[in-house]
Amino acid sequence: MENSPIKPDNFFKTACYFEGSLIFVAVVLGWMADIDPFENIHFSENAVFFGLLGTIPLFLIFLAMEHIQHTSVKKIRQVLIETLGPNMHRYNWADFFILAAIAGISEEILFRGVLQPWMENSWGMTAGLIGSNIIFGLVHAVTPLYAVLAMSVGIYLGIFLDYGGERNLLTPIVIHAVYDFLAFMAIIKSYRKTLKKAEQDSSEQ
Repeated sequence: MENSPIKPDNFFKTACYFEGSLIFVAVVLGWMADIDPFENIHFSENAVFFGLLGTIPLFLIFLAMEHIQHTSVKKIRQVLIETLGPNMHRYNWADFFILAAIAGISEEILFRGVLQPWMENSWGMTAGLIGSNIIFGLVHAVTPLYAVLAMSVGIYLGIFLDYGGERNLLTPIVIHAVYDFLAFMAIIKSYRKTLKKAEQDSSEQ
């Protein structure tokens, strides 16, 4: 949005600092729940492979939604483009990659590294998976439909936490980070198209 309270020049740093601060939140909550947020992060080729593989369906759904003309879906596209476009279109792919990596790491450490196991310990696996991702959906509630979609994506990421027979937070981190990066690129590409079209229209007048 053009009159966003965060100036475009400061948006990238502010977003990185905010996302990074979620790791501190995860550490504090982990201390309260006696859970090590980093316990289940293990590097393995399988985790990276499953993470990259798991990104494909999510991004295909994202691309498909660009062609859906339902009012609620169009509203999501509009909000994302108007929010991220003016603030991020001056940046390059490396900046998007850094922000996506920070978001993927920090949000997964908080939601899948602390909240999901915390709720699992109290209420069981299924309730932990659903309950933690209701919260995940609510904190992403830019529109009601987006909240539902975010909750569904969170459940998807939570399932991948144990994919391949071992609990490894690296798999959902890879999915989350790569998906965010691709989504950022697609959103900014759409925004730049609107800018180019607006320039062409104004030059023809």
